[in-house]
Amino acid sequence: MASIKVESPGKRKRGLALDQLRTVGLVLAIVLSGLVFQSQRSAFFSSENVLTLLRSMSSLGIMAFAQMLVILLGEIDLSVGAIYGLSATTLAVLWLGGGALPFHVPFIFALMAALLVAVAIGAANAFLTSVVKIPSFIATLGFLSLAQGSELLLSNASTFNPAYNTPLPSRGELRFFHILGGSQLPLGIPIQVGWLAAMLCLFLFLRHRTLFGFRLVAIGGNPTAAEIARLPIRKYKFVVFILSALMAALAGILDFSYVGSVGPNSGGSLVFPVIAAVVIGGASLNGGWGTIPGTLLGATLLAVLANGLALLGVGAFAQLLFVGFVTIGAVTLDRVTRQLANRRSSRVTK
Repeated sequence: MASIKVESPGKRKRGLALDQLRTVGLVLAIVLSGLVFQSQRSAFFSSENVLTLLRSMSSLGIMAFAQMLVILLGEIDLSVGAIYGLSATTLAVLWLGGGALPFHVPFIFALMAALLVAVAIGAANAFLTSVVKIPSFIATLGFLSLAQGSELLLSNASTFNPAYNTPLPSRGELRFFHILGGSQLPLGIPIQVGWLAAMLCLFLFLRHRTLFGFRLVAIGGNPTAAEIARLPIRKYKFVVFILSALMAALAGILDFSYVGSVGPNSGGSLVFPVIAAVVIGGASLNGGWGTIPGTLLGATLLAVLANGLALLGVGAFAQLLFVGFVTIGAVTLDRVTRQLANRRSSRVTK
């Protein structure tokens, strides 16, 4: 009979203490980074730049919240960047015409089709992972390539811009499209910040206030015990992979609305930042540990670094270097602190 490893209350308390320490560290890192950039560029803390920073991190945050649930199960979704691009391109091609399709449909049907494409890919990822038993790294890596190829095939590697399309969409459709991601809330707050806040509330509730979130932690922390307890592991994997794909599609459509155009491979560079935000936020890639507030702080730190370096006129290569160093540093710090805590605990028990 398989032995069941039950997490002791003491171990859970140590995990919570480490998580609180990491949260404080992330907040300090964000504040110190902001102060450094402010000392170099006085416009960094201006209301205009802060709103720009929040808008720029909205898509990253929305995708990272769902990715955190996937990682909480001990899985990973590498296809989110490709789904981001494919969903936006599907909306553009179906709505505006052109590309590989000889017809076009009203905006609302194109929008539904774009979201259904994401649901189908998410369900396929879950099927391969939970039923066929292919590691999620391989399954989602395969769909990353399939989705990128489908995006190029569907669009004929073309760029789409509704405002300059022939024929021009109706005013009502253009207005609704613009409202989705390009409009503003009161006080000049970009609507994408509103979407980020809404998704933050949703995922906070799912992860920290429901049986669903509790079971995700249990499944990711000890899959063997979860199977013995007959938890619906397969069902939960379908839910989190579909959620991950839907959030990627939402982010892609919102950015399409804000920018006003979409081109080939538009989300190809998003995979690493999304996973980095989750890891920097303290989630364990082995599963069983991760929080939404931590993920939000991880996304915020990456956005502060990207925004500040852009204000300093630093090239994209340096931004990638910074993100890489911060991610490796966060994972290393997490491993070291956990090992030290475990050693200290073992000495006390002895």
